[in-house]
Amino acid sequence: MRITERKFLDTYIQSIGHEIPILIKKYDFSENRGRFDYLIKSSAVYSSNIEGNSIDLNSYMNYELSKDKFKLGKEIQEIEDLVEAYEFAQNNILNEKNLLTCHKIFSETFLIKSKRGEYRIEQTGVFGKSGLTYMAVEPEFVKKEMKTLFQDLEELISSKISETEVFYFASLIHLRFAHIHPFRDGNGRAARLIEKWFITEKLGRDFWKIPSEEYYKINQAKYYETINLGVNFYQLNYDKCFGFLEMLPNSLKKY
Repeated sequence: MRITERKFLDTYIQSIGHEIPILIKKYDFSENRGRFDYLIKSSAVYSSNIEGNSIDLNSYMNYELSKDKFKLGKEIQEIEDLVEAYEFAQNNILNEKNLLTCHKIFSETFLIKSKRGEYRIEQTGVFGKSGLTYMAVEPEFVKKEMKTLFQDLEELISSKISETEVFYFASLIHLRFAHIHPFRDGNGRAARLIEKWFITEKLGRDFWKIPSEEYYKINQAKYYETINLGVNFYQLNYDKCFGFLEMLPNSLKKY
């Protein structure tokens, strides 16, 4: 599967893609929705929550208001690091080097130094309540898969594509990245970051404000269900990807 794949685009347009220009036009990008820095922190909180962080947005923002009165715990630091990674992304182009820098920034609390900003060198799987649910590609193939991913990303970034296509490809990038699972830990955070990073590269800085991470958190069961397209990297069935592709545009319907 290549992220430049247009095989599913016509069906995507028919199911939800035709709504995307209208949803974007209706979406309120003004400060009525919240200040830019607040919305970035919100994105970091919800993305962290998906991975099990228990600090909710209200608690985190109250910490931000009175840092001197709170003890800086691991979960707060985890969110702070992810905010820093989002801020780095906003000021740098999307490429492989900068993504690795983002991972190095946000993984400080949960990975040892040698694993931060580096692709994994061990076999990795995804486990649920019933055991192993997905086995990622072998570590010796990770660099090759990521090289292909970023070659395709560069092609998409340099191409003129519609708003509908931007959202379509952004979701495919998210999906493929999650399936490669290139890091020892932090893959979900990185996948959600790179999805939004791509959108902003194509449509502008304001799109950092869209509540995709919040939508994924609110609909976490569906998020995990639709991202699961096979038991391992070699048995992924992207013909079943529409449930996942519809989630990102639906995040614009939240308000």
